[in-house]
Amino acid sequence: MNLLRRLRLGTIIMVALLFLLVFVPFYWIAISSLKIPQEVIAYPPTLFPRVLTLANFEKLFASTDYVRYLFNSIFVALMTVLVSVPMATLASYAIYRLRFPGRMLMLKLTIGAYVFPSILLLIPMFQVMVRLGLINTLWSLVVANVTFTAPFSVWLMRAFLDSFPFELEEAAALDGAGFFQTLTWVVIPILRPGLATIAIYTFVTVWTEYPFASQLVIEDSKQTLPVGLAAIIGQYQIDWGLLAAGAVFMTLPVMILFAFVGRYFIEGLAAGALKS
Repeated sequence: MNLLRRLRLGTIIMVALLFLLVFVPFYWIAISSLKIPQEVIAYPPTLFPRVLTLANFEKLFASTDYVRYLFNSIFVALMTVLVSVPMATLASYAIYRLRFPGRMLMLKLTIGAYVFPSILLLIPMFQVMVRLGLINTLWSLVVANVTFTAPFSVWLMRAFLDSFPFELEEAAALDGAGFFQTLTWVVIPILRPGLATIAIYTFVTVWTEYPFASQLVIEDSKQTLPVGLAAIIGQYQIDWGLLAAGAVFMTLPVMILFAFVGRYFIEGLAAGALKS
């Protein structure tokens, strides 16, 4: 009994430490965005603003192109999700549920792309975008991000496709359903946790992507949030309050996304862990 209590106490302590590691940075960014510049860099630091101010947010929207960066990031992230998720779903269904020669070799070659650091593909990707006429456009980021998110999503869908019996598809075929009808009315509804998982993974990956966004897009008006926030950092000084205000609004879309579909994401990860 004493051993069980110790294990339970140790678990509680570990969860509390993990919560602090996750919560404290977000809390510090939030309160820093509400402080005056002198208090942001004051020592010792204050756990709560002595004087609440919205000047950092006013300056963010008045003196920077933050709104433009925000809409650019939303466009790139949503377009990548709309392309990557259906592509990964169809590809994973074909590889894991259909039988054709070379399907596992195709999967290995697809996953093999992750053997190399993505930064090594920056120059080839830049050359491809130049030939396609997509350089300095947001669509170049969509294509680049689909290239890196779709293969992993295909692999991630395996556990979800293995979670329901093939007999359901056979029963649908016996009832006269075609391939796309079976996929639409039988497979996809069951795969909703998996679809939510790869959609959130894709969105967050694209939302925080920096190297390709900084190189494939040249014009400042077409930059995404990570690049735009980096531009706020000056060469000789940093406006920490302004940077914190930008970081707060950068996290909001992800928090809203998790508020609506976070339950499916957690269920999907749990299902994948149990069935992998």
